[in-house]
Amino acid sequence: MRLSRMAGFAAVALLLSGCGPSAADQGGADSGELVFASIPSEESTSLQAGYQPVLDMLSKETGRTVRFQQATDYAAVIEGQRAGKIDIAQYGPFSYVLARTKGVATTAVAGQVEEKGEEPGYFSYGITRPDSGINGLADLRGKKVCFVDPTSTSGYLYPKAGLLRAGINPDTDIQPVFAGGHDSSALAVAKGDCDAGFAQNATVDTQLIEKGQLKPGELRTVWKSETVPGSPIAISDELEPQLRDKITAALRDKANADYLRANGFCQGDCKIGDIGGFGYAPVDDAFYNGIRNVCEATRDKQCQ
Repeated sequence: MRLSRMAGFAAVALLLSGCGPSAADQGGADSGELVFASIPSEESTSLQAGYQPVLDMLSKETGRTVRFQQATDYAAVIEGQRAGKIDIAQYGPFSYVLARTKGVATTAVAGQVEEKGEEPGYFSYGITRPDSGINGLADLRGKKVCFVDPTSTSGYLYPKAGLLRAGINPDTDIQPVFAGGHDSSALAVAKGDCDAGFAQNATVDTQLIEKGQLKPGELRTVWKSETVPGSPIAISDELEPQLRDKITAALRDKANADYLRANGFCQGDCKIGDIGGFGYAPVDDAFYNGIRNVCEATRDKQCQ
């Protein structure tokens, strides 16, 4: 079911009540604390652990305490950053564009990559069970279909564009279900709670299999999106320019497994962020114009 307006406000209130004063509240450069916020891409009780090497590196680079805030959803991150409660935010691609559309003063500077040398980007998969009889998006008419969240890029916006191109109206031709997470969407399909669904490629191809929650071949991919720009870290424009530049350089050049491991911020595989990848690569705001183009194509109300 869709998130209600009341639930969104509750999420914002919960986040803002827990953040406390941030650099933006106290004049940016004069504050001793920076707040870094993210939401889990899957059900996780250890989200902060994936970011801790980056948080520690940023603390050393800036000389400030960097406090992690796990938010309830992207609406909370957007409103928290608008209110000056969040200085550095890990967004989904769509939620970042939405934040900018809503006038939030924030700019993307680095995007997630799974492997060294990759361009920040990933794919949305349309998935089903091998015995479902579904072979493409055109076969979803009348079916119960799992999405992730109305503000999810690969879990809703790109799938909606794909459905429209296949002649399927996602509001009237299917029974939409919002599962809340990429893992929840994929697992709901595997369990038969949905006839088909959508999730990002890493969740389906590796993460759930490595965790033993899915078996290889338990799901079949019947659709693959164009490349989705990778999830960005965006820095509040309200921070003092020298501090912003320092954080930007650190995220682009040092928020990766090679640097963090070599400098004692992590050991072993050193998997970074909510996707457990290599780390981050440089991006700018224009990198997310593809999201804006999909918004124009779908005219989804979430884009407004």
